[in-house]
Amino acid sequence: MTLSTPLLAAAPLLAGLIGPALLGGAPGRQQADQPAPRAVRTEIVEHVAARTADDQRRVLDYWTPERMAKALPISLLDIVTDGAGLLSGLTGRTGVRAAPDLSGGRVSPHVSRDALNLGPSSPGTRRHQAATRPQTNTVGSRWITGGAVARTTGRVFMTVSGADFVCSASTVRSANRDVVITAGHCVKDGAGEWAANWTFVPGYGTSGLRPYGQYAARRMFVAGPWSRSGDDNYDVGMVALATSGGRHVADVVGTQEIAFNTARGGQAFGFGYPADPPYDGSHLVYCAGRLKEDPYGQSRDQGLACDMTAGSSGGPWMTTFDPASGRGTITSLSSFKYSDDHRTMYGPYFGDTVKALFNTVEHA
Repeated sequence: MTLSTPLLAAAPLLAGLIGPALLGGAPGRQQADQPAPRAVRTEIVEHVAARTADDQRRVLDYWTPERMAKALPISLLDIVTDGAGLLSGLTGRTGVRAAPDLSGGRVSPHVSRDALNLGPSSPGTRRHQAATRPQTNTVGSRWITGGAVARTTGRVFMTVSGADFVCSASTVRSANRDVVITAGHCVKDGAGEWAANWTFVPGYGTSGLRPYGQYAARRMFVAGPWSRSGDDNYDVGMVALATSGGRHVADVVGTQEIAFNTARGGQAFGFGYPADPPYDGSHLVYCAGRLKEDPYGQSRDQGLACDMTAGSSGGPWMTTFDPASGRGTITSLSSFKYSDDHRTMYGPYFGDTVKALFNTVEHA
């Protein structure tokens, strides 16, 4: 998903940065004597964020409650930047079918970011009707069960082209105890600029705005295909956080597991902080159901029935999830929606490239 105003400000995570719709098919199998293509496929691009303690303090001081509340959804990036960036020309459209396919500049009835095509769901949706226990099939319900996921999932606040935005993210068990995972468009605007003032707030709103503190980014990483062209197949970003009060984020809120090259399909739970109506970014929301292949064949992503809106971009998808403990294994995240299907969220498959990305950031 891409940035959304409430997602990047109050709930709008970079859930509106549209990545060009899948510019290439799945990498072909390489022969043993052809290592070069393999090297390109696992290329990792890094950006140093808040390097020193003074830099980190400046970032944390920047995010006052007022700025957080005013953060915009990433879907407004083109308006704020006067047409620059991946979102150029996408907002202000009256019909979801008007969203352009950024892979070739042609108008397409298919690809668009969630912030552009999501509106209030139909009457009767049980999104806000909390159940006594988590549902195994829901397109959007408030998570009230607590557990680890209520601490490990959080909101991301960032600045892109001088404007403030929001996204979602999750902590991941790592060697350095500092890693969070989110969408690539919540870290870098495709081939465009990196986000500044990047801050993670775990458990946002659980018992106060910042119940577990906030953590500035030290170093940020994306895969080469995302950095070069905003390829949705690689819409994954990972960040090594600075400590807060001398403590690593993993030691404060715990972590979730992560896995790569897992079997496709199966049951999954997706989490995030949607901020566009009918949501407001103040609560953790979840979707649950069976994963399915991309019916358009434009990506290697998998889809999950989910009506979360902008701001939920980057939120974790977990398999082998235990609702009682709130623990699971992250195997994807919220990335984008098609303009003619508002009820299905798509997330990238975690293969060798994402594994290489994680192996790099957990030692950063």
